[in-house]
Amino acid sequence: MAHWNGSDLAKIAAAEELDLSSERADGTLRDPVTMWVVRSGGQVYVRSVKGADGPWYRGTQSRHQGRIEAGGVRSDVTFQEADPGEYPGVDAAYREKYGHYTSIVEHVLTERARASTLRLEPR
Repeated sequence: MAHWNGSDLAKIAAAEELDLSSERADGTLRDPVTMWVVRSGGQVYVRSVKGADGPWYRGTQSRHQGRIEAGGVRSDVTFQEADPGEYPGVDAAYREKYGHYTSIVEHVLTERARASTLRLEPR
């Protein structure tokens, strides 16, 4: 498992949103999708509100790598499916960071969304 350096981790975690571009099978990048991003421990996570059926999530599954931009950090990453044991920490991070969006945050806390939790690892 690759680890973020402290500065990049802090900048990404502080960003309100993240732009994610997944790689197609031919290695080219898809158009970026803007989404929420959270930090749990020393890791960075994203989730699809639509779960595994979400278009951007499906795009991450062809090569399991891409590029992110957030908080002034641009990094090539690997998309790793999070272990269910990581979900509680990610849930808590979403509640803490985005809880002021009370009518929206619950959508990233459903079982459907939880099953699409990806850990973003620098490469």
